[in-house]
Amino acid sequence: MTRYRLQYAPPADLALDSMGAALRSRFDTGMRTWLVPDPYGYGSEPIGTDDDRREATVSGVVIRYYVSRGVSTVTVVRVVYV
Repeated sequence: MTRYRLQYAPPADLALDSMGAALRSRFDTGMRTWLVPDPYGYGSEPIGTDDDRREATVSGVVIRYYVSRGVSTVTVVRVVYV
């Protein structure tokens, strides 16, 4: 199985910077453990008809992301938490 590289678009990166330390730690662990190894699994769902545009909930945080299979990269574009 391919392990994907993880990157954040600027709006998602700003949302991460405002997260509390405990939530950020749980979120980072969830991303490394579940999403990065298998971005098409972990209960994620495609957005629309493009299988590479996806949404998932990781440690209570909703994310939207794109999977670039050719370069094995997951780019998180939106992070939403309460």
